[in-house]
Amino acid sequence: MIDIQEAQIYVGTYAKYNEGSLFGKWMQLSDYSDLDEFIEACKELHKDEEDPEFMFQDWEEIPEGLINESWLSENFFDLRDAMDSLKDDNQEAFMVWCTHGSYDISREDAHVLLSKFWDEYHGKYASEEDFAYRYVVDCYDLPEFAQTYFDYEKFANELFSTDYWFEDGYVFRR
Repeated sequence: MIDIQEAQIYVGTYAKYNEGSLFGKWMQLSDYSDLDEFIEACKELHKDEEDPEFMFQDWEEIPEGLINESWLSENFFDLRDAMDSLKDDNQEAFMVWCTHGSYDISREDAHVLLSKFWDEYHGKYASEEDFAYRYVVDCYDLPEFAQTYFDYEKFANELFSTDYWFEDGYVFRR
């Protein structure tokens, strides 16, 4: 699982790279409040160049779609700060939800994404059948003896073919 709070980038420049130098530094993104502050720190690191063209030669703990060799999404910092309010399991569930839902985390408002996530997220379960069991217990007033005859597998098949989806143990409403 990606821990976005531990994100870091090795920042060099294209000029140095083209001269055969890999000089740069690992920059901890938790040290910066926004993209402007991060870029200023990169400029200070490479102040020996008049107009440095930054090259992100390596990175860790940054979700796909938020970075490439020459670009870091402005949205990274908002997303990082928004995800800071989530517990670890929920951070992982949020990333599963973003990937499955084809949300563009590099552009979409992080707080709107979190709101949509909470509307659709139903928790972590061992299986689809486990969720179906919990659904029946929470939503239907079946006597205990009737619950033993209930076909949770078929009910789960119905739920997950229409209203819900399941990935990596997480359940979401469609």
